[in-house]
Amino acid sequence: MSSANSNLLLPPHHDSHSRCNSDSGPVIATTPLVTFLQRLQETALNTYGKSNFDPKLYVDLSLKSKLSFTESAFDRLPRGSDHHGSVSAEDLREFLREYFEGAGEDLVYVKPEDFVPEPEGFLPKVKNEQVRNWALEVHSLWKNLSRKVSDEVLKNPALHTLLPLPHHVIIPGSRFKEVYYWDSYWVIRGLLASKMYDTAKSTVSNLISLVEEHGYVLNGARAYYTNRSQPPLLSAMVCEIYKRTEDLDLARKSLPALIKEYQFWNSGQHRVTIQDDQACDHTLSRYYAMWNKPRPESSTFDKESASKISDASEKQRFYREVASTAESGWDFSTRWMKNPTDFTTLATTSVLPVDLNAFILGMELDIAFLAKVTGDHCVSEQFSEASRTRRKAMESIFWNAEMGQWNDYWLSNSKHKEAQIWEAENQNPKIFASNFIPLWIELFHSDAFLVDKVMGSLQSSGLLCDCGIATSLANSGRQWDFPNGWAPIQHMIIEGLAKSGLKEARSLAEDIAVRWIKTNYIAYKRTGSMHEKYNVEKCGDFGGGGEYVPQTGFGWSNGVVLALLEEFGWPEDRTID
Repeated sequence: MSSANSNLLLPPHHDSHSRCNSDSGPVIATTPLVTFLQRLQETALNTYGKSNFDPKLYVDLSLKSKLSFTESAFDRLPRGSDHHGSVSAEDLREFLREYFEGAGEDLVYVKPEDFVPEPEGFLPKVKNEQVRNWALEVHSLWKNLSRKVSDEVLKNPALHTLLPLPHHVIIPGSRFKEVYYWDSYWVIRGLLASKMYDTAKSTVSNLISLVEEHGYVLNGARAYYTNRSQPPLLSAMVCEIYKRTEDLDLARKSLPALIKEYQFWNSGQHRVTIQDDQACDHTLSRYYAMWNKPRPESSTFDKESASKISDASEKQRFYREVASTAESGWDFSTRWMKNPTDFTTLATTSVLPVDLNAFILGMELDIAFLAKVTGDHCVSEQFSEASRTRRKAMESIFWNAEMGQWNDYWLSNSKHKEAQIWEAENQNPKIFASNFIPLWIELFHSDAFLVDKVMGSLQSSGLLCDCGIATSLANSGRQWDFPNGWAPIQHMIIEGLAKSGLKEARSLAEDIAVRWIKTNYIAYKRTGSMHEKYNVEKCGDFGGGGEYVPQTGFGWSNGVVLALLEEFGWPEDRTID
């Protein structure tokens, strides 16, 4: 962004350097309830042991009465003589029954008013009856995933970690009982295919209310998620809804929140300046959570991971890296680790991520578009200019012509105020699906020569498998690595190829879409569920790895299947099983 207009978009005080090694960054305070529930989580782990233990369950509980009252009762529980001071399973069960409502009970089921079993004009290109019947079953899952925040939360917010949202929500499913930020983009894409425009608008209104209150969209609608965001796709959600509904009121109402969110991602610790080999300064963004303690929803896991770090400030640094990785949405992957075999070498705040900057470039284009349609030509021009500047920065810092990909850039451990100097060896040469995400953004997919080169690179990358695109080539046991494939990754790359206008690119896009739809279908027929992630090597197998057991539901998987069927259809004579 040129200095002439950056003042209009950014707060006056922002760091242009990166402080990769210091842990002097911001920390957002948590609530007394969250602090207490972390103690409860630890006691539960000591009492019940590790098998089938999900730490998130305990921070999602809501109190039946005042915290002080509950805490006193907890402190009175008889403790064993071991160094953990564990409580008997019987006593803990009784305590939980007496003092808590169940996790998720503060969200109540609500049937979306705009749901009909078979919407008019639903997936017109799907000609195969078998696929059409399945698509209608996937469509009907929106009913199962629809909730609203209970009146109890609105009356007594201090008894809940769930945040009061004004409108009804679509949750991902299973252990994820609240609304999540980047999941919502693909949920909305599915809702639009399902002609559920009001539910899509409700989702966006909820996220806008979070920006108005916090200055950014939280990772999820819980008190323990206030310290970080997630990949910023709110502007993309608004634009998708606007393209279907031409709702000018929505566009107008969204703009102030979108500009506020843009400032969040382009100031303070998120903002980094790099000087390229032509001595030009480029400003880009990184993930940086406002947190340096264990994540409350995974507190026991994080403490265990940090147990071999003895230095207190190193521990804090590690906790910040863990939370920043959660902000990236890719939690966890060797992409963020200096040593792929050692989890404590997570260094996400030292990475300038290709995909985050692609999303922010998308945000600049979206804001320019929405400002234009609502008649604010000054803001529109300003953000168009910002998008041209970021595109240049991405070409300069990330693009690797030899590989035909955009590579993440590792920041050096400089604590100096001046811009870091770009060095070719700081580009990460490892292949991740994120290296191809910029293709999703119009400024890149409209360049036919570039698309051709990136397409060739994708085809020879090793990421294309029988059932979709793998997240990485490293089989590390981390969930954002091989052989897992995730719905949002498939969708962004497929859509980028399809929108390019190149015949070969569209044909590749359709080929990947067919593989992905097939594996979703076969897994659904086998298990009766849609899954959070899939194994791209084995058709019909869901993915694994990570901190928790594989989840079903599942918001973004449903949305992507419906969006792909809307785009490509399914001919009558193409088999699926």
